[in-house]
Amino acid sequence: MITLEANYSKKLGLPGYSSHQYSLTLRAEIADLTQVSVKSLELHGLMQTCVDREIQQTGFLPGANGNGNSQKNGNGNGHAPVSEKDHWNCSDKQKQLILNIVADHKLDKSKVEELAQDRFGKGVKLLNKLEASGIIHELLEQTGQSKPRNARFGQKAGAR
Repeated sequence: MITLEANYSKKLGLPGYSSHQYSLTLRAEIADLTQVSVKSLELHGLMQTCVDREIQQTGFLPGANGNGNSQKNGNGNGHAPVSEKDHWNCSDKQKQLILNIVADHKLDKSKVEELAQDRFGKGVKLLNKLEASGIIHELLEQTGQSKPRNARFGQKAGAR
């Protein structure tokens, strides 16, 4: 028998510079190597479903009053806390640029959200700085504000 071990883990950022992580490891025995791919696919799907379901329960948050809101009037640096609804994981400049592109070009917010889901498996507000940069680039190209990369370097499209 061959033992196949698979691990799936996910970590999410939470308000107040907190985060939580959930990880799952499964072991399965298979009779021969030709079953590895099928069993791996099965294990991954099962683990992903379980981890995604379980990680939605954030549990205790330090400084929270039971509903995820801070009990303090500030966050320790003299600024009022950002509500969960308005929190974005990317930089403030990236957030503003995305919002400006959407507003200036009257883009359908659900289509922008769908683009983020398709590319990164998460909503626009959950994108990190690198992912937000990718969405910004795509939005700029879609709205004709940015030349395709190969055109920026004086190459014709399709030339290699």
